Amino acid sequence: MHNHPKRDFMKLAARSAALGLGASALAAQAQHAPKAAKGPVLLTVSGRIGTGNRQAFDPQLDQLMGKHQVRFDKAHAFDYDAITALPSVTIHPTLEYDAKKHALKGPLFSDVMKAAGVTWAANLSFLVRAIDGYGVAISAAEITSRRFIIATHIDDAPLALGGIGPLWSVYEADRFPDMASKSLKERFALCPWGTYHVDVSAG
Repeated sequence: MHNHPKRDFMKLAARSAALGLGASALAAQAQHAPKAAKGPVLLTVSGRIGTGNRQAFDPQLDQLMGKHQVRFDKAHAFDYDAITALPSVTIHPTLEYDAKKHALKGPLFSDVMKAAGVTWAANLSFLVRAIDGYGVAISAAEITSRRFIIATHIDDAPLALGGIGPLWSVYEADRFPDMASKSLKERFALCPWGTYHVDVSAG
């Protein structure tokens, strides 16, 4: 026996009215709920986020996350369009791979987190994971002071999977004397290329 769509909606509306909501409130909630990613997901943010736009970790389908011991009850998934729709900035770090300056463009790390519903606070910590399994914890203070970005482009070309993309959590180390004095390799210890997951926690 099939449920009738109209009957189901009426049941939902009646239940909402009992909770002091009503059909108009339901519509408003649906309108302002985070939109699910339409394209392939490039970045998943979990932990202390907002309502999220995807379901809990799936041990069958989230195979890479499973191998990296990632677990969550809810998360916010970003596809390419969602990330590139955010305001972008451009930085010019000297990269360790060729010792040359490059233009890296993308939204501020903090703006991406806020788009995931994160309430920014000084005690937050962000565990940033790369597709090769490398992970590093970065404090909110360092992300703000170093002006980390989630880079999507290098020298006006999209970052490639199989290279150092498609996303890279990075900052312009050259601008900071304490980092510029280090070797190129040491400057990027907090910058996992191939960034695909961020877990937000309070320290």
